[in-house]
Amino acid sequence: MRISVLLRFLTLIFVLITSWIIIQSYISFSMKTIRLPRWLGSVSKESRVVKTKCDLSKPCPNNFFAFKILSGAANVVGPSICFEDRMIMSPVKDNVGRGLNIALVNGSTGMVLRQSYFDMYSGDPMLLVKFLKEITEDMLVLVASYDDPGTKMNDEIRALFANLGSSYAKQLGFRDSWVFLGTRAIKNHSPFEQFLKNNPDTNKYEGWPELLELEGCVPQKVF
Repeated sequence: MRISVLLRFLTLIFVLITSWIIIQSYISFSMKTIRLPRWLGSVSKESRVVKTKCDLSKPCPNNFFAFKILSGAANVVGPSICFEDRMIMSPVKDNVGRGLNIALVNGSTGMVLRQSYFDMYSGDPMLLVKFLKEITEDMLVLVASYDDPGTKMNDEIRALFANLGSSYAKQLGFRDSWVFLGTRAIKNHSPFEQFLKNNPDTNKYEGWPELLELEGCVPQKVF
C-alpha cells in the first residue's frame, strides 16, 4: 500500500517537473519568435524626429536657410516655392502662373520681400527685365518654371539671370523645366539649379519634360 502511494507521488512529481520544463521551453520560444525586428524599432525612433522645414530630406545646420522649389508639371499643376517652412508660392495659394514664378528673400534675415510671376509665352518681357534689374546683392532669388518659360526670353533676360549665377538661362527655351536659386553677390555659378530640355524623345508628359524638385540649405549672410 505504501509502495503504491509512493509511486503515485513520484509520478505526480515527474509530471509536474515535465510540465514545467515544457512550459518554460514554450515561453522561451515564443519570446524569440515575437521579438520585434530591428527595422520596426528604427521606425519608432524616426517617428519621434521633428518635422524638417519645407519637408526637406534632412534638417539644415544652424545659420542656414531651408528651401524647396518645385517646377510646374506640364500646364496642369503649378509650381511651388517654400523657404524656411513658409510656402511663398503654390497652386493652393493661387499666386502662380504660366512662365517664370519668382520669389525674392532677404539673404540675411530670411524675410520674404516680393513674389510675382511673368508670362513668358504672351506677356511683356520688359516687365521681367525691370523686376530683375531691381534685385540687390542682399537678396536671394528663387525661380520655378511653369508650362512655358522660354518663348519670350531675350538676350537681356538671359544675361540678367546669368549674373545671378544661372548656368542654364542662356539655353532656356520653349516648355523647358527649370528651377533655380541665385543671387547677385555670388562669384561663380550657383550650386542650386536644375534644368530639363523639352525633348519629344525624353519628355515624361506629352509635350513637356517632367517636373523638377530642388531642395537645399542656403548659408545665411554668405551672399
